Order: sequence, then C-alpha cells, then structure tokens
Amino acid sequence: MASQVLVAANRGPLSYALSADGTLSTRRGGGGLVSGLSAALAEQPDAVWICAALSEADREAVRRGVTEPGVRMLDIDPTVYDDAYNGIANSVLWFTHHHLYDIPRTPVFDAEFRRQWGSYVAYNQAFAAALAEEAAEGACVLVQDYHLALVPGQLRELRPDLRIGHFTHTPWAARQFMDMLPDDVRRELVWGMLGADRLGFHTYSWALAFITSAQFEDESGVARTHLPSGEDPLRGVKHIKPGGEARFTHVTKYPLGVDADELRALAHRPEVDDKLAALRAEVGDLKTIVRVDRTELSKNILRGLLAYRELLTTHPEWRGRVVHLASAYPSRQDLAVYRAYTESVRELAAEINAEFGTADWQPVHVSVQDDFARSLAAYRMADVALVNPVRDGMNLVAKEIPVVSEAGCALVLSTGAGAYEELRQDALTVNPYDVSETAEALHAALSMPDAERADRTKRLAAAATALPPAQWFTTQLSDLQA
Repeated sequence: MASQVLVAANRGPLSYALSADGTLSTRRGGGGLVSGLSAALAEQPDAVWICAALSEADREAVRRGVTEPGVRMLDIDPTVYDDAYNGIANSVLWFTHHHLYDIPRTPVFDAEFRRQWGSYVAYNQAFAAALAEEAAEGACVLVQDYHLALVPGQLRELRPDLRIGHFTHTPWAARQFMDMLPDDVRRELVWGMLGADRLGFHTYSWALAFITSAQFEDESGVARTHLPSGEDPLRGVKHIKPGGEARFTHVTKYPLGVDADELRALAHRPEVDDKLAALRAEVGDLKTIVRVDRTELSKNILRGLLAYRELLTTHPEWRGRVVHLASAYPSRQDLAVYRAYTESVRELAAEINAEFGTADWQPVHVSVQDDFARSLAAYRMADVALVNPVRDGMNLVAKEIPVVSEAGCALVLSTGAGAYEELRQDALTVNPYDVSETAEALHAALSMPDAERADRTKRLAAAATALPPAQWFTTQLSDLQA
C-alpha cells in the first residue's frame, strides 16, 4: 500500500543481528533522533521509513525478504555504500560543512574523488527510486541529512507531485568553503537540495549560509536569494532550470530540542544509578567539569583540555578541588585522521594528569568507551558543562546536561555550537579557538553562586525542551502539508 508520509535516512529505526545458526533478530536503532522520529511516525499508520542496510546482517535480512512494518531497507552494493558514506559524505561533505580542511593538504579533487562522487550519486538515486515507488499521490517525504543531499532533486524528477522536505543536521558551509568544491559538483549539490519544497536547518545561521551559497546564474539555471522584506515573510531561494517552471524553496530553522521526560527517565534507570555511585566514589565531593562528545574533529576536545590545563596553571586554587570528567567516544576510526585525533586526546589527558596530579588527585578522568549510562551519570553530577565545538549543527549535549543536572550546572558554550543561538543568554559563551578565554570561563563557571547557577539552569532547560524530537518532526510535516 502506498504511503502518505515517508522518511528517508541513512540509518533506520532498527537493525538486524545474525546468530551462528542463521537466525535473524532485530534491535531498535539508537539515538534521540531515531526515538523522536519513531514516536512521531507511530501516529502515522501507513508511514514508511526508508534506510540503508548497514551491516551484513541487514543485507541478509533484505535478501531473505524479512520485513518489519513501516521499514524498508535498501541493499546497496557495499563498495558503492562505502564510497558514498565514507568517501564523500564523511570525508568531503562533513569536512566542507564543518570547515575542517587542512588547507595546505586538503581537499584534493582527483579521479578517485570523481569515482566516489559517482557512487554518492548512485546511492542517492537508490533512495529516490525507493521513495518514488512507495509514495502515494501527493505524499509528504522528509529526507534526512547530508548523506542524502541529492535525493530531493532526483525525486522531484521522478515524482513532481510529491511534497518534499529535507533537513540538514550539520551546519551548511560558508560560501568560500562551498566554492572549494568542483563547480559541477557544487551545482549538483545545490540543485539537489533545491528539489525540496522546504529545507530545514537547526539555526538561522545555517539556513542563511545555504541561501547565500545557492546564488548563481549560468547554463544550468537561475537561483536567487529571497529574504524577508516589508510584508513578505518568505525566506528561501527562487529558482528555475532551463525548460522548467519557476519554483520557490522555503528555507527555515527547526531547532531540535530534547524530550525532558524521556531523558530524565533514562537518566534514573538502575544502571545509571550504579554508574553515578561509582563516579561519586571516584570523585568524592570535588567540583566537576563534564563534557560528553564523540572524538569528532569538530567537537574541539583538544582545545577544551588545553583550556582546563590553563585553568589549573593560572588559577592554582582549583588544584585538588575540581576534576574534568571527559567522555570522548571513538568516532569514525576507519579514517586515519580520526584515529590520530583520538590518540591525541588520550595523550593530552595523560600529560595533564602527569603535570598536575598528586597521590590523591587525578585532574582528568577520560573515558573513551561508548558508555551512555556513564554519560548520563556524569550529566547528573555536573557542576559545569563544557561544550566548545568549532562548528556544530546543534550539539544536543548542551541541551541535555541542564535538563538532567541535579544541582544545576553552569554551561560554557562556544559560539560555534548550533545551540548557541538558543542558549547564549544563560550560558558563558566563548570563542572556540580562544583557549585563554575558555579557561577564564571555566573559572567563572566554577565560581558561580549556587542561586545564579540554579536560575540559569532552569532557563537553559526550558529553552532546551522547547521543540522535542516528536514535535520537531510533526512541525516540519505540518509545514510541508500546509
């Protein structure tokens, strides 16, 4: 049966496991987005979630015709998938949008890039074809993230009757970074996005960055900025391809929040209570500076550690009185630059402990294990939360910690976090590159009076929960249907 509401995302709401005897079993996908979208789609009885088969067990399930209600997995050739996901999405688009290139050395757009770009196009085409096949007349399709940036345009060609939305969970690159891409690739990327009726971003800044990058006039067509003026509230891009009709793509922000009830329930499970007891035994009554991140280059963990070291140097009164609980989950370890970064985090933490540590005080407690229960326990005991990315789509940790912190926490937040737009009034904000400023912000956060910290935490939590995942999704769906 054709569906009126469809979601497309690289990762699905479930995955499969293959036992030694060949039996397939399912488990729920992780993450707040999966949880929020699953809750929202539960209210749409014929909704379909289209995703990629990520593992051999997933691909085996597709080959056997194993299906779950409301989910369709695509068995994409593993080489094509690896090219598209690791070669382009994670090594080109992620680096472009987060401004992470080591400019003297990267990027390099050569024959290998062109081969991988062909795989990225094919990967997106597989999603577009599946959506076209599954969608009812006039259905609403919500495409997720930079992995599927070409899908709106490809799907528009196949099914012009559909209402198509796309949400980008990363920032969008500034024009000078978009201009690093080969001209034809940049045009293909932007035109792919402009196939949507509505484009969503976490912040106004990222939405404006897309609008700015989508201005051109050449043989491929015309695309021009449209910003609010006078009585016209619309914000987006007017565009027309040769031989096509003029269209308008709305570009707006939908700042994803957290579900307070669900997060607090997760944070008070018995296993989290056990982790909290262990951490308290480890830390005692010392002040805590908490960060929880993947060892992702954009998260700026190394400068955060340097700022903590400078705090201990310039404010020696904190020695023996504070610990830095740093959860740094390994990320994308199949890429050499990420493996090197993870090792650098370990090394710098060890250097700080060697420089300042004593027989009864370890300044930095680093966990490089993906331990969500430990992270939630750290949230609960946070006196200070350090969230200092150089550039991030949202960085939900900045919203999660104030919601869960038991005694209230002071938030040190960089201007590079997407959450900055919503939380800056009650956070201590810093330039992500300024280690000294961050060190002084940590000192101010640790010194903050309890009453002020409690008041700030209350306001931060209110802002953080303004648009929880299910409402975030249904708002976009309603706007697309309007």
